[in-house]
Amino acid sequence: MPVRALFVTLSICACTAIMPVALAPPSPLPPVWLHAHNCYPDEGVGADRLARALAARRGTVAIEQDIAWDARRGASVLSHDTELDGSEPTLAAHFFDALTPELDRALAAGETAAWPLVVLHLDFKSNEAAHHEAVWQLLGRHERWLTMATRTADGAPPSTLRPGPLLVLTEAGDGQERDFHERVPVGGHLRLFGSVPAPPEAPGLSRDERVAVAVETPAAAMIPSAATSYRRWVNFPWAVVERGGQPAAGAWDAEDRRRLDALVDRAHTQGLWIRFYTLNGHAGRRDGWTDGYNFGTTEAVLERWDAAVAAGVEFIATDQYEDFSRWRAARTAR
Repeated sequence: MPVRALFVTLSICACTAIMPVALAPPSPLPPVWLHAHNCYPDEGVGADRLARALAARRGTVAIEQDIAWDARRGASVLSHDTELDGSEPTLAAHFFDALTPELDRALAAGETAAWPLVVLHLDFKSNEAAHHEAVWQLLGRHERWLTMATRTADGAPPSTLRPGPLLVLTEAGDGQERDFHERVPVGGHLRLFGSVPAPPEAPGLSRDERVAVAVETPAAAMIPSAATSYRRWVNFPWAVVERGGQPAAGAWDAEDRRRLDALVDRAHTQGLWIRFYTLNGHAGRRDGWTDGYNFGTTEAVLERWDAAVAAGVEFIATDQYEDFSRWRAARTAR
């Protein structure tokens, strides 16, 4: 399936457990290469991350915003955890206010073939009903920008996306499908789109055991269901490709490539976009970056970036915004 697939129509047989899903030809939109991981200030670092990601992009860019509910302020705020001190920027100010001039210009220009220009990935760190409602209302105030779809009775096949300059994705947190899909009346507009939940983990396993099970689980079991009007993507740590994830990865080999291809092919057969996180490669520590996401060298991460692009991954998460963008431009020019 081409990687320029953002608009898909599925023809789903009721016996999808037996028959493969047939995927209609997609409408082309620019592929998303750079998925800017943790693109917000956190613990005194990263105040420039959003500006850097927007400056580094080449075409569409995805921006990850980790959000938690600040009940004292009645606002969704940018935070990697739920222990807040009140200094966290709000989602409204940090993202929506910052993007208003650009997205309004895009609307005025009306060049819909390039839409979406920005993908907003909301990583909810808390799933209070009040938090969901606040985000729903925030999106409603900016509905003019949104890529949306019609809520249908059963969601299958997925309804066609109506393009806007901003596409909003969330994941599969508690209550999200209820609040962002089921409570929307049939015929209403879906403002954001969730991911297909991962298969349930076997109880009683250690973290290392869970990682080992994940990398050995067949792609069809890792992605058990197809796209719906609401569920549009899947989201995986790199440890489902290489055992132990980034720090434990050895030389990239044919077996690793087959595993990556199998997951991407399964996602696309199911009509889903796919994201892997977080692919960094650098020597030494970096403030605000997670050690567990580091392959250790530039050469190692370039191999994985190249493999992910070749496989057709839509969302490649990294903290190395500029490095990735320069590499991608050079690869495209070859």
